[in-house]
Amino acid sequence: MAASLGWMLDAMDVLLYSFVLDHIRHEFALSDGTSGLLIALPLVSSALGGALFGWLADRIGRTRALTASIAVYSLATAACGLAQSVEQLALFRIVLGLGMGGEWATGAALVAETWPAEHRGKALGLMQSAWAVGYAAAAAVNALVLPVWGWRGVFLAGVAPALLTLWIRRSVHESQVWLDRPVRRVDDPSAGRVLDAPLMRLALIVAAMNALTMFAWWGLFTWIPAYLARPAAQGGAGLSLLRSSTWIILMQAGMWLGYASFGFLSDRFGRRRTYVTYLLVAAVLVPLYGATRDPTILLLLGPFVAFFGTGYFSGFGAVTAEIFPTAIRATAQGVTYNVGRGLSALAPVTVGALAVHYGLGAAFSITSGAFVLAAVLWIWIPETRGHSLLSVSRD
Repeated sequence: MAASLGWMLDAMDVLLYSFVLDHIRHEFALSDGTSGLLIALPLVSSALGGALFGWLADRIGRTRALTASIAVYSLATAACGLAQSVEQLALFRIVLGLGMGGEWATGAALVAETWPAEHRGKALGLMQSAWAVGYAAAAAVNALVLPVWGWRGVFLAGVAPALLTLWIRRSVHESQVWLDRPVRRVDDPSAGRVLDAPLMRLALIVAAMNALTMFAWWGLFTWIPAYLARPAAQGGAGLSLLRSSTWIILMQAGMWLGYASFGFLSDRFGRRRTYVTYLLVAAVLVPLYGATRDPTILLLLGPFVAFFGTGYFSGFGAVTAEIFPTAIRATAQGVTYNVGRGLSALAPVTVGALAVHYGLGAAFSITSGAFVLAAVLWIWIPETRGHSLLSVSRD
């Protein structure tokens, strides 16, 4: 519950900017390029945040690092509401990204080490599904606060997650796996095992796989609202505002189901088989979605695109927890997950550039290619279903 709420409120805080973007653009006279940069900044800094807070979690404990990461992104979000210049807003968005990257790394490690192997995928899937709830929460905060207190009030409301830290510190127990870890001296040769060649090679492959899936996700889902609303002459579907909003809400339902179901399927059929199936089905559905202009077909395909094009993220926490030993687990999870998120900052720009010449629907094909390449990398990622984290920690 602690990790899920932290992840949900993480999503809410980072997405608030998207809902008040037009108001910020007007006040600070932002260009499209600067607006896009402010979207990309927290994605880039999240890579550093994942490594930093993962390192802290491996040294001071999962719950303490989780608490600190939530406090950082909450206070940074509130600070955005006090920004007096574009430079200040950019700085606060960078700090927000540090906490955003750290929350996933620490929360995933805590959940993975708390649940037994046969249910680990389910638990992490339910945690990951909280992102879709956070997206809806951001929309709700915007609808309730913006008309009364303006865009600054929306950001100031983002400080609310900081209250969650009080409950975590009081009520959430530290991971027993972490407490029972063998403590090594700095001069112990085994303390540098993160640099061992086989483990480093696997970490690079896993990070590359996640970078490709992140590229596909941000390249596709940041442009879908524009694709639905743009006229057909500009490569869009030409839906009305009401229709496009309704279609996107229904996609969120498919997204949540994709997150939640992945864990159950991966616990039953294995991490690799489930992951590759989701990726390849998404690769097939995306070009079909981008090629159609029929509202009914878009309505029917949308939830399936979101289901398969998003749900695989639920498996990443389980796979990395089962690959890396306890001494470096949170650090490895934070780096391999958030390096991908940092690189994904290129995705919206790439799709937008292709759309200028080919239209958005056709530009989506590059994300389909990323899904396929991510699936191919699973040739070198081992099956980890059923692995005991206690035995991994003693390797």
